[in-house]
Amino acid sequence: MTTRTVHHLIKSMPASDGAGVKLRRSLGQSQFARLDPFLMLDEFSSDDAADYIAGFPSHPHRGFETVTYILDGHLLHEDHLGNKGNLKSGGVQWMSAGRGIIHSEMPQQDRGRMRGFQLWINLPAKDKMKPAAYRDLDATDIPEVKLGGSGKVRVIAGAYGGVDAPIKPGATDATYFDVHLPAGAAFTHKVPDGYNAFAYVYEGALDGIPAHSAAVFTQEGDVQVKAGAEGARFLLLAGRPLNEPVVQYGPFVMNTREEIEQAIRDYQNGTLAAA
Repeated sequence: MTTRTVHHLIKSMPASDGAGVKLRRSLGQSQFARLDPFLMLDEFSSDDAADYIAGFPSHPHRGFETVTYILDGHLLHEDHLGNKGNLKSGGVQWMSAGRGIIHSEMPQQDRGRMRGFQLWINLPAKDKMKPAAYRDLDATDIPEVKLGGSGKVRVIAGAYGGVDAPIKPGATDATYFDVHLPAGAAFTHKVPDGYNAFAYVYEGALDGIPAHSAAVFTQEGDVQVKAGAEGARFLLLAGRPLNEPVVQYGPFVMNTREEIEQAIRDYQNGTLAAA
């Protein structure tokens, strides 16, 4: 059995987005800090409402998927189609922007902890102009697999221990786990050779992988990690590379500069999200 090794670490850096929400960005710090098909991973975590209360007012997307995972707190999604979705502790929204969506994500609390992640996953060229779609999942919709001791795996996308996730990601065949390990516990997951994979530690540490860092693995073999003395909680992400050009301008991710320019024109003239 071949075991993947850590190819390199991407330490998350303080950043802000939306109307000034404070966060930490690992993947997506620059065009050189991506991992096909993953474009960006942001972690937000604060007990101070001043860090998150301004939220993410109305803004557009085209050409990729956003996955918002809330550990603690309450956000409300609203979009140009009139959809509303409450994202509460333990819940997930998996949104495919496709040809275009204009939405907002605003806190529904003015005190207490707001903690979670937003992941951007690229779409293949053939899917970039499909109609927008999304799915809201409550905490109870996400299956959990118990591990030894107090360990568990929340299976958001992919499959683990004979349990399939409710999300079927399509072309990227993405895996998205939230793994909780007690001190010294090991975790192994088989990932197809050629797929990209990384682990992002948000509590504790894994051997050789400190907190708030994304560990990018080599492309062959299983992912095998071990928790440090304080245990660990981490996200495991894996997916099939698209191997397509990536041209990004803010909230638009396409394959060519011309397509980006068209997205900007469409947004300006009100047809970004037209059917």
